[in-house]
Parts: sequence; structure tokens; C-alpha cells
Amino acid sequence: MANELKLGIPKGSLEEATIDLFKKAGWTITARSRSYFPDCDDPEMSCSLVRPQELSKVLERGVLDVGIAGRDWVRENDSDVVEVGEMVYSKVSRRPARWVLVVGPDSEVEKPEDLAGATISTELVGFTKRFFAERNIPVSVEFSWGATEAKILKGLCDAIVEVTETGSTIKANNLRIVDTLMESVPVLVANKDAWADPWKRTKIEQIYTLLQSALRAEGMVGVKMNAPGDKVEAISEVLPSLNHPTVSHLYKSDWVSIETIMAENEIRVIIPQLLELGAEGIVEYPLNKII
Repeated sequence: MANELKLGIPKGSLEEATIDLFKKAGWTITARSRSYFPDCDDPEMSCSLVRPQELSKVLERGVLDVGIAGRDWVRENDSDVVEVGEMVYSKVSRRPARWVLVVGPDSEVEKPEDLAGATISTELVGFTKRFFAERNIPVSVEFSWGATEAKILKGLCDAIVEVTETGSTIKANNLRIVDTLMESVPVLVANKDAWADPWKRTKIEQIYTLLQSALRAEGMVGVKMNAPGDKVEAISEVLPSLNHPTVSHLYKSDWVSIETIMAENEIRVIIPQLLELGAEGIVEYPLNKII
């Protein structure tokens, strides 16, 4: 195919949420068991499942054109790719993942400089080495295969660099965060050659725009109702809105139709107020995109 965009879908924890997000944005991607190549209803796109840890490397080699990965793994791989924009998945978490420098309960370390000559264990080896090298702090960084917190408690290292959202697991193990080295969210990243190609860049920007519109619509609903014309001001003051509610007159009537968009969790508070103000025929409907 002359014009085809090769898309990388993150395999693992983001896989289902990514496919669901693409569906809301207008693309149906169907993953099949034991296959790394999901079907897509867009004839201009082909899909591959790739581990987020490897995706930026695959993009850099030109095997794929665009994909979604955590910013942490893009930086870990030090990949020469284009970051199109952030993709903050509310279905996964609105909090960014934090890579933090952690020491044991008896450690006297208060800042990264205090770890000169120390051994640090982490899954994010490349980034951690660069972090300390840029600050001229000599350390030994070792790859951790898991259970990283336990390595401090067992005396296998002096500190760790570990990923967390709330820090609750770290606190539960009686460990202490010294510093946050990086915050990470999923990002849409592109191969540089694909980004330089006019057709592919337009397609990538289209995808990003529609994915973002689907993300903005999460947790939001549309609401419309009929109301007496003399209650428009009172109802407008009650309604939250992205801008102002849309008001249109009903045919041959003193009543109006009012329509707005609001957070879904506000509906339970708003509807009783609308009824008291004389609104009728209140309809709530889901949203797929807000552009």
C-alpha cells in the first residue's frame, strides 16, 4: 500500500485501555489471541503489539511509524524520536508515574549527592546512569529484575530508583523517598522519518487530535432540557459549562431548549435544582469526543 501508517499498540497494562480509546476516537482495533498483529478497520493503518519498554527503539529503527509508550521508557532508551504529545489515560490513572530515589530506614542520605560511591539498583538503568553522570556523582547502577524494595532491606544495594504513584508501597516497607528523578505519562511518539513525511504526519496529527478529544470526553456527559423562557438566567447560573449553555426557542412556544456539557459526577446534584427551577424533559447522554 502506497500510504500506510504503522501503529504500535502498547502490549500489557495499557493495551485494553488503548484499544478502547481508539474505538472512542473512531478506529476499531481488534486484538486476537496469540497474535501480535491486531486488525484495524482503517485500510490506511496496520497495527502491531509491542512492549512499551521496547516501542521507542522499534520506532527509532523505522519498523513502525507511531505508537504509545511511557515517557520513562522513551528516556530510558534515549531514543531519537518525536514526542507528539501526552496521552493521560483516566481509565488507567490521572496521576503521573514517578521514578523516585529511595533509601532504607537507617540511611543518612538526604540528597542525591550523598550517594557518591554508592550502588543503586533499578530497572531504569540508562536513565539513572545519565541522571547521576550529569551531576558528576560517581555511582554504580545495577539492573534489578524485580522486588527492588527488598534489595535495600537485605543490604544488596545502598539505594534504589523505583516507580510509584502514591508512594504507599514504599512507605509500607519503611523506606524513604529522597528525590523524584522523573515524572512519566503515556506519550504518542513518532519515527522521525514518518514525521517528516507529509501524508504520515497529517495522519498522525489526525490520530492525536481525535485521541485527545476522546480523552477529554471521559467522565463528561451532555445534558439537554426544556424550560420556561423566563427561567433561562436562573438555570444558566446553575449549569456548569465548557463555555455557555446553548439556548434555542421552541417552535410557537415561550419555552426554550437548553443544552450543555458537564462532568458526569455533577449530575446527581444538578438535576434536583433544575427540576425546582421548572425544567422538564431532562435528557443525559454520553459523549465520545470533545474537540
